[in-house]
Amino acid sequence: MNYEIHPSGSTPIFRQIIDQVKRFIASGQLRSGDTLPSVRTVALQHAINPMTVSKAYNMLESEGVLVRMRGVGMVIAEQRNTAQDKTDLAMPAMLNAALVARQLGLNKAQALKLFEQALKTTEDESKKNAD
Repeated sequence: MNYEIHPSGSTPIFRQIIDQVKRFIASGQLRSGDTLPSVRTVALQHAINPMTVSKAYNMLESEGVLVRMRGVGMVIAEQRNTAQDKTDLAMPAMLNAALVARQLGLNKAQALKLFEQALKTTEDESKKNAD
């Protein structure tokens, strides 16, 4: 599992980590009992402050998403995955994209075409990163 961190993005890095962990869980890429990479590993891999990663993990722990296991690290807590969870996690990004499309004066067909292009781009990048 690898986080995709955008340091210059408008979303704080700790929030990017939190959101990605929740999405990985909702999609089934992470399951109950799976171990997350250590704070040190994530910080070194992405050249970010370890306190940022620690903050994200602590917030996920306080929400009941993660459990701290002595000698093991942070583990995914027992989850109840539903289709509604996926919808709830995706909706803020969809609303933002819809707002941008409206502000740019794009019609529905143009916006949907752009969304399909964005999906294809992310699929292509995922395949490239998997190789």
